[in-house]
Amino acid sequence: MSPHDVWHGALDRLQREARPHALASVVGVAGSTPREPGTKMVITPDTVHDTLGGGHFEWQVMETAREALAAGESGTRLEAFPLGGRSGQCCGGYVHVMLELFAGAEMQVALFGAGNVGRELADLIAPLPWQLLWHDSRADIFPDTPGNERQRRRHIVPGSDGKPDVAEAVAGLPPGCHALVMTQDHGEDRAIVDALLRRGDCASIGLIGSRSKWASFRRRLADAGHGDEALAGVRCPIGVAGAHGKRPYEIALAVMAELLTFKPAETPADRRGVAPETLRAAFHPVAKSPQKKSQQRLGPVDVSHW
Repeated sequence: MSPHDVWHGALDRLQREARPHALASVVGVAGSTPREPGTKMVITPDTVHDTLGGGHFEWQVMETAREALAAGESGTRLEAFPLGGRSGQCCGGYVHVMLELFAGAEMQVALFGAGNVGRELADLIAPLPWQLLWHDSRADIFPDTPGNERQRRRHIVPGSDGKPDVAEAVAGLPPGCHALVMTQDHGEDRAIVDALLRRGDCASIGLIGSRSKWASFRRRLADAGHGDEALAGVRCPIGVAGAHGKRPYEIALAVMAELLTFKPAETPADRRGVAPETLRAAFHPVAKSPQKKSQQRLGPVDVSHW
């Protein structure tokens, strides 16, 4: 994308897609500066949308935002840029930039199976800022209605032996995703669990079925070389403890409730975002005078440590 792309269109799209991005807003200036308060730019790990005025100052804003996104940060930060000092620009002004960081999808779920339970579960996930990677080896099995931007439907193609190439499908998953296996075929289920265990980097693995099904799978997976510790990480049956019901929707609700227990908890804190006293200091207006009646810009407050 080019710096000429308007920020609000990019922000809307990135929010709907739950992709990592930062909204940078000029909230106050003093002296000679490239742009005025209210100017905004959207920054992703590899693109920018719109501009804060260019130059080394803008590059520093982009670098600061990308470092925070790479660290998985979210929330709000207030950064101070003395253009003659920190940014090395000759205009010599001072800019405060608010960075609103969005780390991306709260969770990534890999769902194998588009049967009755899979469809109900996909509908439950759809409104949430989660990314769903939905797989099935059957042609034309996915619902006719299109998924939203956070739902990626993938057909598992046949391999050279004519069987679904589940190893290739599993290899394309992002690390740290939560995998759920509920295909129409027990052999395919077992092959997927085998491939997931060989990857070894899933946040969780759940398999639909009974305890007797898992006992059979466990023996064959152990014979395939998987140790007790790895096998203990597979949940079967799936669903939150204590849930009852065998209808597809009931099972999907139980699985959804279980997924919510894996969602990272917010760190409890009395203060979140920029500290109130920092904001009060940053937004204290310059005193009016007859000569500077129209000047309502922010004075230089060093909050670069936030």
